[in-house]
Amino acid sequence: MSIADAPATGPGDAPAADGPGAPVLPDAPWRTTWRRLWGDRGSRTALIAAALLILIALTAPLLSRLGGWSPTAFDADAIDPYLGGLPHGALGGISAEHWLGVEPVTGRDLFARVVHGAQVSLLIAFAATAIVVVTGTAAGIVAGYFGGRVDTVLSRLMDLTMSFPSLIFMIAMMSVAQDVNRVVLMTVVIGVFGWPGIARVVRAEALSLRHREFVEAARACGSGPWRILTRQVLPNISGPVIAYTTLLIPGMISTEAALSFLGVGVRPPTPSWGQMIAEAVAYYETDPMYFIVPSVFLFVAVLAFTVLGDALRDILDPQGGRP
Repeated sequence: MSIADAPATGPGDAPAADGPGAPVLPDAPWRTTWRRLWGDRGSRTALIAAALLILIALTAPLLSRLGGWSPTAFDADAIDPYLGGLPHGALGGISAEHWLGVEPVTGRDLFARVVHGAQVSLLIAFAATAIVVVTGTAAGIVAGYFGGRVDTVLSRLMDLTMSFPSLIFMIAMMSVAQDVNRVVLMTVVIGVFGWPGIARVVRAEALSLRHREFVEAARACGSGPWRILTRQVLPNISGPVIAYTTLLIPGMISTEAALSFLGVGVRPPTPSWGQMIAEAVAYYETDPMYFIVPSVFLFVAVLAFTVLGDALRDILDPQGGRP
């Protein structure tokens, strides 16, 4: 058969996959990442746990209605006033009516408060992480690409922000601001002090990329800085950014829980895991389930996102953090 007789192929036609000489098409990066994540037992377990926690947070109102109790509803019949308000029955009042028991003194349903606490804690953690990633990535990529005075100013700003004792400043700012939305305030405060870390990572990556051949070629073709940053530099640092983002989430969850535990986070009756643990400390001997339930949820959330972040870092940024 001559060349003229060969079938024409368009730009969208894929080469045939059958036959001994057929080329093997590489998998898309996200498919490779997914296959490696799902292929590891620890990563798979962490992914399932994180997905379940996110699902619980998204469906918290539906779950509390399914359980039959609002997170703020009192149940005087579930507690014993003659025993200091301790729950009736064993294991903190666990029953068909209250799936995880009730709070001492108030009788509020612990299941409803835990799932709504997941909504508050994960909302703050994800929103604060988004602020940190967007701010840090923008500052780091600009500092690394432009260099010179821009790099000097942004680097000194990173150093200045990191030099603050962040937890003390968070406590002070949360204590001073009274008549504001506590969820929004916590999100902004946590985000303000968290961006320099990822900014340093992105800056180092941008410094190594700004003189690479494909960047120089784009610059020689007349591409402006904005196009080079968004089309050439940013896609090549997306792996480390995604890995760092996943590792940020457990730290944000712990920070929110710590601030709520110290009494400067979200205020009652809005539930939060850290707030529930703080209130349960006084009952850890008489009603240990009140302390155990929110602590287990907090532990699982932090562990799941930490393991998932480590796995993504090994896949997307195998040289990250290594000499």
